[in-house]
Amino acid sequence: MAGKQIIMKKGSILIVDDNKNVLTALRILLMSYFEKVTMLSSPSQIPAVLREEIPDVALLDMNFSAGINSGNEGLYWLSEIKKFDPELPVVLFTAYADIDLAVKALKMGASDFVVKPWDNSRLVATLQSAYNLRESRKEVRRLRDKQTVLTGELNRETALCRGVSPEMSELWRMVEKIAATDTNILITGENGTGKEVVAREIHRLSARKNEVLITVDMGAITETLFESELFGHVRGAFTDAHTDRTGKFEAANGGTLFLDEIGNLSLPLQAKLLNALQSRHIIRVGDNTPISVDIRLLCATNRNLPEMVLSGTFREDLLYRINTIQLEIPPLRSRVADIPLLADFFLQKYARKYHKDGLSLAPEAIVKLQSYPFPGNIRELQHAIEKAVILCESAVIQADDFMLNKIAAQDVTKIITLEDAERSLIISALKRHKGNLSIVSNEIGISRPTLYSKMKKFGL
Repeated sequence: MAGKQIIMKKGSILIVDDNKNVLTALRILLMSYFEKVTMLSSPSQIPAVLREEIPDVALLDMNFSAGINSGNEGLYWLSEIKKFDPELPVVLFTAYADIDLAVKALKMGASDFVVKPWDNSRLVATLQSAYNLRESRKEVRRLRDKQTVLTGELNRETALCRGVSPEMSELWRMVEKIAATDTNILITGENGTGKEVVAREIHRLSARKNEVLITVDMGAITETLFESELFGHVRGAFTDAHTDRTGKFEAANGGTLFLDEIGNLSLPLQAKLLNALQSRHIIRVGDNTPISVDIRLLCATNRNLPEMVLSGTFREDLLYRINTIQLEIPPLRSRVADIPLLADFFLQKYARKYHKDGLSLAPEAIVKLQSYPFPGNIRELQHAIEKAVILCESAVIQADDFMLNKIAAQDVTKIITLEDAERSLIISALKRHKGNLSIVSNEIGISRPTLYSKMKKFGL
């Protein structure tokens, strides 16, 4: 004998109908599908209920006054419900199939229209679809809220990433030129160079800046979960798929999708990704309905994709699809002029974190940092500064407070003099404080006349 099918209850529903027999029948039917079922026999109770709690779905009768079948009452209460929550799905219920009324209701924000007498399975499917719509909207809103927080946190980091070196100035000139377009961009560079920071700045400067930016670490997605993560799935599509899920493509609709570490994808997954990019629609796992998506695509990798194409490990057609424009971020060792600015940023960050306000870097410490190749790039510099802040025993961090990789340090080919370090320190301070010489001289620890003298010497 086959086991009884288990129905997963989820969400809450508000039902408003003046027919008590209808309410009783609906309660018996829907209590098996919804965790909470709230029944109202009069629409005048709606405001009080919604002030206490907003349900996930509302089922609203269209007519409440005897002898009046215009549906105007339902339209009125539909508008009142939408004042409490514009995104609350409302399914309208009526004994009269009126096409014009249905169209008017849908234009006012109703999710669907059900005619009495109803078919149980069809009604349940309609209400569950409305609930799934609600959950998808919640997920997108959650991602947008998260993006807002991240944007605020990364604003300073983005400004910092621009630096003062010619290499970064050229890179950001290109970013500003192409950000406003919708072209696909491939961002390349070693680990720790700031590829995600560049991607976020491209989004911020684009026409989609008020929409969401969704980031996906392609190297962290397993083969089995790839389609579910990117395209979403419907309930029951596979084991443990207890609810519908919105994929990253769908969540990024209207905004920007950033695929990090794209070089780590296997060939079968590359084919699935290419198909979605070419068709501009996705299909959730377990479903057959295509969903159109409008995204701006950014990708990043630390691997040499043209070499991977030659070796047969990366699809050439996918490379052409993602690589309309390529941005190569230079390693930190190629832009040593930015090290003082970066070092000071991380110094202030970790000084606040570890309650060591007033810390500064000795000129010899800056020389050491600029003389080191930083194979781990900005990320390694950040960690080095954090360790130095933790271990330092005075207000001035000395060169010996930095524990850098001795093997990497032996590979240094460029010798940075104390004069070079001093010049870079003054340049970064001037830029950071927008040319305020009083603040710069106080921060560096020299008098204004000495600062004037050094600026003249360095041609600043």
